[in-house]
Amino acid sequence: MTSNEKVRLSKLMSQQGLCSRREADAYIERGWVYVDGERVAELGTRIYPSQKITLNKAAQTSQQARVTILLNKPVGYVSGQAEQGYKPAAVLFTADTRWLEDKSLQRFNPMQAKGLAPAGRLDIDSTGLLVLTQDGRIARQLIGEDSPIDKEYLVRVQGKLGERSMSLLNHGLSLDGEALKPAKVSWQNEDQLRFVLREGKKRQIRRMCEMVGLKVTGLKRIRIGKVMLGDLPPGQWRYLREDERF
Repeated sequence: MTSNEKVRLSKLMSQQGLCSRREADAYIERGWVYVDGERVAELGTRIYPSQKITLNKAAQTSQQARVTILLNKPVGYVSGQAEQGYKPAAVLFTADTRWLEDKSLQRFNPMQAKGLAPAGRLDIDSTGLLVLTQDGRIARQLIGEDSPIDKEYLVRVQGKLGERSMSLLNHGLSLDGEALKPAKVSWQNEDQLRFVLREGKKRQIRRMCEMVGLKVTGLKRIRIGKVMLGDLPPGQWRYLREDERF
């Protein structure tokens, strides 16, 4: 793509981090989007990448009203839609499960559950930090293909790990026919590894460990970008604070 080629407005809005493509279409339909100061209200409009896109106050207010929560997912819950009899982690978003030490001034409203979706996943046997958000900008930031945000895990394992195998965990393994991006893997203590990844293929850490002869007996995500799980208890949640950024 060059600056001389027109691109769908909704795609550019997503690429520039203004909102998700679905939200972009909704904003355009409502007449909330301006290109070089001119209102655009027709879906499918194409513009040059060099043109300036702005949102009006109604769109900005809509975005500010969207909530993002941090949940300490227990074992036995799936990240997304219910499957095979297991409940989705979103059912833990209730007034009773809000962490008492949540410092956010945000007031709980059951209606906030509408459109609350996981930005990334943790498999059913894993625990720790799960982000649920109504904000397409945050979802894209965390799970977009070019996301620069890393995730940190503590992984309890059984088995022996030599220098060669440790080297492979850091860089050199492939899954599903694709080479994995470099990781940072080190011993946290005698039976627990620390993984820092910038991608999240399905059951990636468990499969990586199996490939070097290790069995994972426990997996917990403790950080996403600059946001830490901290002391948030299992099964409880808190709001992402205004001063927090991934």
